[in-house]
Amino acid sequence: MREPQENPIKEAWILCLILGLIMINFPFIHIFNTTTPVFGIPGLVLYFFIGWPLSILVIWIFVHQMEKKPRNHSTPENRKEL
Repeated sequence: MREPQENPIKEAWILCLILGLIMINFPFIHIFNTTTPVFGIPGLVLYFFIGWPLSILVIWIFVHQMEKKPRNHSTPENRKEL
């Protein structure tokens, strides 16, 4: 039988890092690097000015949810047996 994962938070942070790296690499940069401006702002600049704060917001929400989660410190190493 498989034991439950001890640290899914670490995996979620790795996923956020990978998604962030994908977001600033060639395919997405090339898609938004257009000559036609949107509201007078080049698409690439708009992509970074919206994408960067949005990624910071996602990380903030993620950390905020981690702080709400109750931590279970009753592992065998931390328990005192009488």
